[in-house]
Amino acid sequence: MIGLGALVVLLTVATAGAQSPLVAELDVVATRYHEDPKALDAIRDALMRAAASDPRPETLTGLARVSFIWGDVRATTEEQKLDAYDRGRQAAQRAVELAPRSASAHFWYATNTARWGQTKGIVRSLFLLPEVQRGIDTVLELDPTFTAVYSLAGNVSYEVPGLLGGDLARAEAMFRKGLELDPHFTGMRVGLAKTLIKVGRRAEAHRELDAVLQDKAPSNPADWTVKDVPEARRLLASLGGKS
Repeated sequence: MIGLGALVVLLTVATAGAQSPLVAELDVVATRYHEDPKALDAIRDALMRAAASDPRPETLTGLARVSFIWGDVRATTEEQKLDAYDRGRQAAQRAVELAPRSASAHFWYATNTARWGQTKGIVRSLFLLPEVQRGIDTVLELDPTFTAVYSLAGNVSYEVPGLLGGDLARAEAMFRKGLELDPHFTGMRVGLAKTLIKVGRRAEAHRELDAVLQDKAPSNPADWTVKDVPEARRLLASLGGKS
């Protein structure tokens, strides 16, 4: 028979290791929102309530994640987008304070911060660049297998002007490293293609964009459908390719 002390330990471990039902639901919605976009509204509202009543790190990180997705997909005005990304920043910052070694919390803080700055404008975006870069570096230090951080790092290096720290060679390296970890991360492949276009390697970019369109098992079917396929087709059209 398990003693009371051992039972308490087992229950504590089980509770700590168990994923919140809302976070588990978000994992599904985040990859299937193209089938029912309104599901993002429902899970966002639920996570906002949960974070207010019981602000655990995983709940706050989930709120940061859905805030970013909602801002990208559901927000229809700049004000709504800024509010969503700012809510995501604040939630992730609280998660980092509670769980400073959570790579996911640091990632969603950096991601929401970068998108908030990008939406606000170039000056604000550049002002926040050191903060975003610190977040990227922290995630890479905590978990170098955290695939999505390579997409963020690649996009930052791609978007920022060279005189201010942008680096297309680093952008390419980050995207390629991410694709080594997950060849079906189609947003990463679009980022690589954009980088190749910018450095004049159009044939290589064309192949990467074709691969996006032909991917039969994208890691995130929702992002592939809503974001990556339209962007790949737009870029192929700019190259004079078929879509």
